Amino acid sequence: MKRIISHRNLLGVEKNTELKELKTIYRNFMKEFHPDKIQDNPEAQLEAEEKSKKIIEAYHFLVSIAPETVANTLPEYTETTTKSSIQDFNYERSVLTITFTNGSSYEYFSVPRNTYIKLVNADSPARFARRHIYTEFIYRKTGNAE
Repeated sequence: MKRIISHRNLLGVEKNTELKELKTIYRNFMKEFHPDKIQDNPEAQLEAEEKSKKIIEAYHFLVSIAPETVANTLPEYTETTTKSSIQDFNYERSVLTITFTNGSSYEYFSVPRNTYIKLVNADSPARFARRHIYTEFIYRKTGNAE
C-alpha cells in the first residue's frame, strides 16, 4: 500500500482519478521534467532524468491498477485464477506475487502476513487463494503468459 500511496503522491492524484486524467497529468509532468529540455546544465539534466524515471514508473504502475484497466483485463484474470493452478508464490513486504501454470504472474498488495502464512499452510493453496486473496486485494499483472 505504501507503494501505491507514494506513486499517487508523486503524481498528485487521488484514488478515484480516471485514466484520461492520469494520462494528462503524466504528460504535463513529462513536459516539465524531460531531460532533453535541459541542455546547458549536466547536473540539472541528471536530476531531471531521475525525476522523469520516477514519474514514468509511477504512471505505469497506477495505470496497471486503475479500475478501468482491471475491468478490461477481468476476463483474462478470471480465466487465469479459475483454470490455472498456482505454480509458485512469493511474499515480500506485504506484496504477494503469485505465478500461475499458464505463465501469468500477479502482484497482490497489502496482504497481511497472517493471510500469507495461512496460504502456505493451506491443504489447497489454490482454493484458499480463490476464497481469500483473488477478490480481496488490489492486484496487477506483472508477467505474461507465454
